[in-house]
Amino acid sequence: MTTGSLIPIHTGGCQCGAVRYRIDAELRDPHLCHCRMCQKAAGNFFMPLASLPASALTMTRGEPAWFRSSDPVRRGFCRDCGTPLFLIDDSEPDRTFLTLGSLDDPASVRPRSIYGTEGRMPWFAEVAAMDGEETETDLAERGDHLARIRATNHQHPDHDTEVWPQNEPTS
Repeated sequence: MTTGSLIPIHTGGCQCGAVRYRIDAELRDPHLCHCRMCQKAAGNFFMPLASLPASALTMTRGEPAWFRSSDPVRRGFCRDCGTPLFLIDDSEPDRTFLTLGSLDDPASVRPRSIYGTEGRMPWFAEVAAMDGEETETDLAERGDHLARIRATNHQHPDHDTEVWPQNEPTS
């Protein structure tokens, strides 16, 4: 998404919608970090990140909680649902790292490099060739279960909302 002056605009937030943000800048150095610290912070094999000028980040709902994962680095996350959102290295206070999975349109930012290769899983290159299926394909076998999940979904949609959760009264 862009504005009239072609400055990229990105929006995103956590899974529950308690923390939302807007970025008015191009995301720089999109990459997959495989270092062990990012693995632990993401609870995953890697963490997709990109950097941006700190001044380009505007919180549009809520505020992140922070965990200091090392003396210079603190990580912002949603205190309600736990979604990892940001990483700030205090030695570079004018730069913020953003978790690409928290973007409303994560496919819009393609990682261009890999960092922390010492922590990369030895089988990572084989992942793209693995068999897979779309979630909807599983409906025939687990239709009732997936229907219950869909009917009771508390995940925030991939766009800004005036009110969230949707059942909250407007003022």
